[in-house]
Amino acid sequence: MPTAVISDIHANAEALRAVLADIDAKGIDRIICLGDVIGYGPEPLECVDLIAERCDWSLMGNHDFAVLYEPTNFNPGAEQAAYWTRAQFDAETDTDKKARRYRFLGQMRVRVVDEQSEAGFPLLAVHGSPRRPINEYIFADDVLSATDKMASIFAQVDRAAICGHTHVPGVFTDEPDFYRPDEVGEGATYKFIESEKVIVNVGSVGQPRDHDPRASYAVLQSGSIQFHRVEYDVAATAQKIRAIPELTDWLAERLFEGR
Repeated sequence: MPTAVISDIHANAEALRAVLADIDAKGIDRIICLGDVIGYGPEPLECVDLIAERCDWSLMGNHDFAVLYEPTNFNPGAEQAAYWTRAQFDAETDTDKKARRYRFLGQMRVRVVDEQSEAGFPLLAVHGSPRRPINEYIFADDVLSATDKMASIFAQVDRAAICGHTHVPGVFTDEPDFYRPDEVGEGATYKFIESEKVIVNVGSVGQPRDHDPRASYAVLQSGSIQFHRVEYDVAATAQKIRAIPELTDWLAERLFEGR
């Protein structure tokens, strides 16, 4: 069945609702999430509830880990946002809801081999990288500046993997090379090739960083993966962030520029 792959929602409910509506309009019933449901954004509880309700499963991202355990190697703004997010979980007066949300975070896995995907073969899913699934970044320029790193990462991939974490969509190949969605094929669709190992970054729903403020996600269907962008009310999310003293205004401003 077609599978929508979302990642890096970052407590941006405006973006998440827009993406879910777009997925529904396409008639897609199966959704998986690659992590970072929370962190940075103003509506962590609503996002956790929506992901728990709508997704077959969600991986653990580094921001999910930070709220459940402790922030690791976070900048001051991200760390402050993590502690504020945890406080929202703890402030819930409904003990069943609080327990259910923490249980959802605690049951997140760090890697999944998805046997049901439309890729046509078992597909490895991680948040960061196949080598360090929670917190290793795979950057586009790594294909030129960190070839040993890329070789080590691809050694962990049987054929293909999907990830998020950098908030920049595209396809890494084991040449190594990196292709933006507009470079992978007609309709921003990459068709899996048996002789080629790839790692596909699906981009970010709630905090894109490829200079396109629209929410990003991808759809697995018939041996291929297609990238999609969705408009959402960026100003509404920005206003909610600015209204929370514990969240730096930079987290609002970056949304308008997709960075």
